[in-house]
Amino acid sequence: MKKLIRTLRNSRGFSLLEVLIALTLTGVITAAILQAYITQHQNYMVQDDITAVQQSARAAIDEIGRHVRMAGNGLPAGLDALVPANSNPDSLYIRYRVDDCEATVDTTMASVTADIICGGGVSCFQADQIAYIYHPDSGGGEWFWITSVDSINNRLGHSSAPLSQAYVEGAIVITLEEVLFYVDSVSNVDHPRLMLQLPGGSPQIYADNVDDLQFRYRLANGVVVDDPLLIEDVSEVLISVTGRSDTPDPDGDEDDPYRRRTYASSVHLRNIGL
Repeated sequence: MKKLIRTLRNSRGFSLLEVLIALTLTGVITAAILQAYITQHQNYMVQDDITAVQQSARAAIDEIGRHVRMAGNGLPAGLDALVPANSNPDSLYIRYRVDDCEATVDTTMASVTADIICGGGVSCFQADQIAYIYHPDSGGGEWFWITSVDSINNRLGHSSAPLSQAYVEGAIVITLEEVLFYVDSVSNVDHPRLMLQLPGGSPQIYADNVDDLQFRYRLANGVVVDDPLLIEDVSEVLISVTGRSDTPDPDGDEDDPYRRRTYASSVHLRNIGL
């Protein structure tokens, strides 16, 4: 019995003070672990946001540069290779020929809605394709949608809309690329986007969270301008794209809390002023 009593005395539980100390230490350790997790998660989200900004801005500047590099290739006389707008953010139309598809009008159009009858093959054209028709003498022309292609009778239909004039024999139909780049900060104020638009088409989102686009132009004499008077004088296009974070930075400026990354590039023009 005495041995049992001694064993029970030596097996006493924790005191209230010991329990409180243990709970306090557990709480401190748990809070530290939770804070470390929260900090790590926030850092991950910030890095992920910055990575998305960098990817969007880099992809945007690469795509714009690719089109600018082709500007002026195979264009008919009277059609500018670049149509800039110094609008802050800027915008830019880029025009160039993409292939050798071409046909000459063989018969003067009976009306502005009549089919375009060509003297050669038209099989290189496709329905639902944008083409350009122009007078090689005057240089005047316009874009139009090809709605049907009759390869047997060499006819191009454009029933969706009349042309501005009935083109006469000798006019030329070709395929051209015309790309417009601009920033849309109106449709969604919280998420400005870089837009790409083709002739007659609806604007397409190319990159999210791009809030600034700037173009400057180096002339043949070395002077850099924001708005060139003559496109033929431009030898190089300087491009700047600014990407913005998707979410505000809690530690950022109250008036402008977003993180930004700006990327710049320059493209020498090889098809203008030749």
